[in-house]
Amino acid sequence: MHRPPSPPWAHGNRGGPPIPGTFRGRRDPGVGAAVGAALFQLIGAKNLAGEGRVFVAFSPWVWALLIVGPAALLVRRRYPVVAFAITTAASLTFATMAEPHWFWAVAPMIALFHLAACGRRTASIVAALTAYGVYLVLFWGFRAELDERVLPGLRETLLVGIALAGAIFMGGIAKIKGEQMAQLVKVRAERERAEEEQQKRQASEERLRIARELHDVIGHHLSLINVQAGVGLHLMDSRPEQAREALSAIKTASSEALREVRSVLGALRTEDEAAPRQPALGLSRLDDLTADAGLPVETKTTGEVRTLPAEVDRAAYRIVQEALTNVRRHAGAGATASVCVDYLPTALHLAVRNTFVEVAPVREGGPAGTGIAGMRARAQSLGGTLEAGPVDGGFLVSVLLPTGEGA
Repeated sequence: MHRPPSPPWAHGNRGGPPIPGTFRGRRDPGVGAAVGAALFQLIGAKNLAGEGRVFVAFSPWVWALLIVGPAALLVRRRYPVVAFAITTAASLTFATMAEPHWFWAVAPMIALFHLAACGRRTASIVAALTAYGVYLVLFWGFRAELDERVLPGLRETLLVGIALAGAIFMGGIAKIKGEQMAQLVKVRAERERAEEEQQKRQASEERLRIARELHDVIGHHLSLINVQAGVGLHLMDSRPEQAREALSAIKTASSEALREVRSVLGALRTEDEAAPRQPALGLSRLDDLTADAGLPVETKTTGEVRTLPAEVDRAAYRIVQEALTNVRRHAGAGATASVCVDYLPTALHLAVRNTFVEVAPVREGGPAGTGIAGMRARAQSLGGTLEAGPVDGGFLVSVLLPTGEGA
């Protein structure tokens, strides 16, 4: 039959994990306490004997009796009850050989304090009552058999009871303090872990933002370069002037791509690096974007033009850029596009539509496009929405981005 594991209190938590509020897990002061108690008892007994208040000769077994109690303190962490029993027995035995004195109670009080500090309140109370009962029976029940010089008076008897109760009380206070410290350490560790996770999450979000920026920049300009290179090759022999225009467009697009890549990666600059000299990406540069789109683009702006939050302005620019890239990539030759920017009271509405579609053949086994998904993710990250789909005679991308003014 399977036997459940014994609880920690059954063996002083031997081999188990640290218990909050106990001395387990901290540097145990057992050796220092044992040495201190031994010095108190040996010096106290020697001084008492010098005054003629010890009524037996100091034979080796008497010295051993004075040492065995403090030595038992070395095992009080693993066997607290046993340690208290040994220290109490040794002290009571020596007390029958000398006048009443406080020094013989040092080791038992340390053992009882530790028993209570380990969280074993019931065991400490039972042990203290048992020890006090043995003390009363020994010195008050057998008074006739003992040397009357070793018998305690009423004052000493009450002080022993008070000392036992005080050791239990102080041990309980130490346990509470230990639990509070353990809780503080746990809360501090959890707070540090939460801050570390928050920093990692923010770093991950920043890396994702930079990746999106790079995708938009490289995808837009490489697509434009590809189209213009194809036009240049096609017209190189028959229309060299138009081929020259295509090469000029390629040069402009490549330069713009390099500038934007530097701007995006500027977030990774160290503090001593110079800031970028190019203007920030936003709808203020929409005319430049449509002029370099590689296809005819009609732009229309409605509503009261105003300064937008930086993240909204940048996202709007990137969404228009990605939408025009998709038009150029998928709409085929002869496609045109229109971009409508509508400044609403609490939002910005964008509509990018291509007015003529000649669907390019889909390559079998080719990867699925991620342009619309990327635009939708960018809009949703700002609390906006994006709808995209075919309309009469073309394809429409409609975006609504809240601008924060009472949205």
